[in-house]
Amino acid sequence: MPAIDMDTIKPVGEFGSKAWGEACAQSAITMLQSVELPSNINWAFTEDYTHPPERLLIDGRSKSGYHIVVKNGKVSAGDGITEESLTIPGFHVQLPWAYICNQSGMLYGRDGQKQRSSDEQALMADIIAYIGNDNPFNFPINGKGKPSGMLDPVGAWPTEVGLAFSEGGEEGNGLHNIAATLQMDSPEFEGMPVTKMRVPIFKKMTDAQKQNYLSICGLKK
Repeated sequence: MPAIDMDTIKPVGEFGSKAWGEACAQSAITMLQSVELPSNINWAFTEDYTHPPERLLIDGRSKSGYHIVVKNGKVSAGDGITEESLTIPGFHVQLPWAYICNQSGMLYGRDGQKQRSSDEQALMADIIAYIGNDNPFNFPINGKGKPSGMLDPVGAWPTEVGLAFSEGGEEGNGLHNIAATLQMDSPEFEGMPVTKMRVPIFKKMTDAQKQNYLSICGLKK
């Protein structure tokens, strides 16, 4: 049985907001503390959302995002990105807030994740074609020679962590769906053309929408 009852989850803030990050972190702690983690697990998760709206940088926040750390099998998590979390191999992502915000509020399982990824690849291809830059977000080049929002040090997901976060995911539970349910809509995406997975459709935007979307992604043509 999943550690968190979805019926108890309510929206608390926009994607990347302090309230949302704190709630995601606390949910992760609850999920990981409900299973027995081996004492030799040292792994971290960070999501750093760049170019967030100024309204999200309150109470002294310098970054939008949150972190999860499993150190010697002990769990900690919270809003923001800590120096320690960035030194531990794991899942580290740095992406523009606007590039992933809207679709992060969509509930889905494995098939939905695949569709979201496909829609995002189309979005990236359209931005690249419009901007004329193969790496518009200036991502680091990974070991395969391709731009990637994944940051070093990369580390495999521990089996126990993956199972805890994905439990019930096909039925609407799991960490992603909890985070999506905690998320409130952001006004930047009102009236924007999007796919069924809520991914922005760049080629269907008006010229004004394109310029605005590029701007909130931190880009200029």
